[in-house]
Amino acid sequence: MTQGLAHTVDGVGVEVPRLRLLDLFSGIGGFSLGLERSGGFETVAFCEIEPFCRRVLAKHWPGVPIYDDIRTLRGFPVDAVCGGFPCQPYSTASRGLQRGAEDDRALWPEMLRVIDESNPAWVVGENVAGFDSLDLERVVSDLEARNYEVAPFEIPACAVGHDHWRPRIWLCAYTDRDKQPGRAVYAEVARRKELRPIASRARATHGLSARLDGHRARSLGNAVVPQIPELIGRAILTAMAPHPSPDPSNGLPPNPKGEKS
Repeated sequence: MTQGLAHTVDGVGVEVPRLRLLDLFSGIGGFSLGLERSGGFETVAFCEIEPFCRRVLAKHWPGVPIYDDIRTLRGFPVDAVCGGFPCQPYSTASRGLQRGAEDDRALWPEMLRVIDESNPAWVVGENVAGFDSLDLERVVSDLEARNYEVAPFEIPACAVGHDHWRPRIWLCAYTDRDKQPGRAVYAEVARRKELRPIASRARATHGLSARLDGHRARSLGNAVVPQIPELIGRAILTAMAPHPSPDPSNGLPPNPKGEKS
């Protein structure tokens, strides 16, 4: 963790440490953009296999290392690991070929290996809604076997103000047996799950040029909505913030005679 920073919890400014983040399957940086906007994360490395996306990352995060293949990446100590591991094995866009863990593009085992090697306190993951019925239980079990407390939830893009549905399964996991902040994170995010304005299920674009090239179109289509990682990041900071100890007097005035109540 790096130097602490101010963060507001229940209207009170508190100081929480800035978390060092390893961003896997980074795409064009939606995860890091959202988590860094929360004010509590600093991306220290990316891992992304697409050359076009790596150029975008290098432009917006100059000086941050970018690795090109998770299969050859070796983990290193960080506070948090995030990643939207490839969705093709679980996506309905696979046209009936949803093979889950049997698909050679299912790279959750590689992400799990990097988590083992990096030993982060926090793990944040994302995948398509079809992931819920295929491998969600396996992923949660893998993390729980490593003493993580795991909160899975669904947050669509329309829950954070966008006019399209785009449902996604999100995972937030924490390990520390002296605390139980996972419940706090879940409650914070759950407040936004109720915000579901009417939105189309169709994947439509608005205002994009017909000349938008394929690289940009694919990168945007695969990106996470940054406002959702930002929401999760703020929930994590709230869970980490020190809270006042309960008042042993239960709010009763002191007994001037020292008599027992």
